[in-house]
Parts: sequence; C-alpha cells; structure tokens
Amino acid sequence: MSSLTATLPSAASFDCSTRRALLSVRHVAKSFGQNAVLRDISLEIAEGEFLTILGESGSGKTTLLRIVAGFENPTTGELWMETKRLDGLPPYQRPVNTVFQNYALFPHLTVEENVAYGLRVAKRPATEIAERVADALEKVKMRAHAKKKPSQISGGQQQRVALARALVNRPRLLLLDEPLSALDANLRRQMQIELKSLQREVGITFVFVTHDQEEAMVMSDRIALLRSGELEQVATPREIYSRPVTAYVAQFIGHTNLLGSDVRGGIARCGELSWPVSLPDGPALFALRPEHVRLAGLSAAPGSVRVRGHVIDRAFHGATELSRIQCDHGLILLARTASGTIPSGQAEFEFSPSDAVLVRESPERI
Repeated sequence: MSSLTATLPSAASFDCSTRRALLSVRHVAKSFGQNAVLRDISLEIAEGEFLTILGESGSGKTTLLRIVAGFENPTTGELWMETKRLDGLPPYQRPVNTVFQNYALFPHLTVEENVAYGLRVAKRPATEIAERVADALEKVKMRAHAKKKPSQISGGQQQRVALARALVNRPRLLLLDEPLSALDANLRRQMQIELKSLQREVGITFVFVTHDQEEAMVMSDRIALLRSGELEQVATPREIYSRPVTAYVAQFIGHTNLLGSDVRGGIARCGELSWPVSLPDGPALFALRPEHVRLAGLSAAPGSVRVRGHVIDRAFHGATELSRIQCDHGLILLARTASGTIPSGQAEFEFSPSDAVLVRESPERI
C-alpha cells in the first residue's frame, strides 16, 4: 500500500461538530442464529457528511448498511432519522437509496429509462420525470449517453448511471456498497475524486462501504472502522491515521511500527530505545509511523531517540520508499523516506518521542 500521508483531505473541509445529526444508529446488534455479526453499534451521522464504513471481510459493514437501508432488521437497537424512527419501516418508506456493487441496471432499458424507473413506479408527472432525469444525468456527466443501453457504455459510465438513478429520487441519505470495486485502478482513482465532488455538489449525506483503506482516506469526512462487528474507532482520516486508539487501527490504516515498552520512572524502554513519557509504571504499547523514522543528522535533534541499524530490504513507491531497518539490538523498524536517501550499510536513525503514539492492545475477538 502506498503512503497515505499525501492523500489526507484537509481537516477544514467538513466539520461534523457544526452539523446536526441526520441519522442516529442506537445500540444496534444483529445476529444470524448463534453468529453475532454486529455488537452494540452506536453512531451519529451528520447532515451532508461523507462517512465511510471501513473494515475487512466479515467485519459486519455490509450488514450495517443493509440494516440502514431496511433490507435487514436489527436484532436489537434503533435507527432514527432526526425525529422519525426508521427501523421497522420497509425500504420504500425510508428516505434512503442504495447504490449496489453490481449497479443492477436493467439491460433492456436505456440510460434515461433506467434513471426514470423509480419515478415512473411512483407515478410522478411526465414533465417532472423528464426534468429530474435530465438534471440527474447532467450531474453525473451522462446526458450525452441518455439513449444508450447499459451494454453500450463502460463500467465507469454504468456506475454514474447507478448514481443518477439513486440521486433522481432525492434521498436524504445515499448508501453505497463498494460501488467502485469492479473498476480498474486508474478509473477507480478518478471516480473517487468525482464521487466526492458530486457529494459536495448535491449536499446529500453519503454512507460508503469499502474494505480499501486508501479509498476511505481519500474520500471521507469521517471513517467508522469496524472490527468483528464492533466499532474500533470513528474519526476523521487525519485523526485515525495520526492518533489511532488501538494497535489494530494503527496496523489496518497504513504501515506502522508497534513498540512494546516497559515504563519505569517516567521512561519508556523498548529494547535499547528509551524516551520520556507521562505514564504510570507498567507495560505500554506505542505506534510509530514509518515516515517519522528518519536518517539522523550530524548533530542530534533535541530529545530525539537514536538507533543504529542497516537496511535489510526496501520497497520502491516512486517519490518515497519503505525500508525495513535491522537495528543493532535486534529490533526491526519500518522507515518511509525520500527515494534513494538511505545509504547501504550501517547508518544512524532517529525519531521524536512525540511521534510515538500510545495505543491500546487489540485482543482477539471471536
């Protein structure tokens, strides 16, 4: 995975704290027989927010999306959209639309007929249907392809049609279940930017499901990271990367060094490394991002932690490379540096104690 630090969105792009909550997920749990898929999920989603539900396969992210959409009922818990309770309502009575992974376009209908389908079922006036379909196709840049069948357009264009079909119904909330997963890498990156831009333009709350960490970091206002049916952390991309709360978050989002340490008298020790901390005596675990491990200068930076070692392998990522450093006392550190800046053979490396972030252990969950 490439470096995530260059793709983090601006922290000022969206402030959830200033927006009212649109959707409240309250203590939702879901079990299939004896298998608990979701456990006590509580989450507030703001008006106009782009929230990504991120997690590995089996984490429960699609089940949570299906519960919000109304395709699954929670075993316990409630869903509220402002003052209206949603759980118990069928999908067609919820101001929610879903874009699925396979797009589910009707092959025998044209692009504009696919987009108009829901409005025709709702028996909206013909003039209103024409205006809303044209507007939706314009927003996704597909108006020139209105008369084509799905088989006559590309995968990326089909994805835009699926978005238009959802947007034309003017939902309060749009759910997207890994809609970019079928696209090739270059088109996927292009659609990430376009989808985020479209969300800002229409102002609708998006809840996006993916297992792709980089995709979540690029697109989201906030990320809700699920692990084994529980929320591990909910935060902005910058916060979840820079201040992970658990070892699992630190390892799932990008690369990290986990430093198992012992604290005695205000000093954390990990092998031969030591640095001052404001923690009680006992074991402690720290996450240190590779970009914070740097080649030491001729004079020590004030308070820096220094260690000698040599590169045992490196992965080229264009402008940067990720190196594994074998330290003299046995510890292996990851370092992300500008390409070609770390020499072969022995060298001295350093990091700042403030860049070592205290995290909780991540116990195994059944």
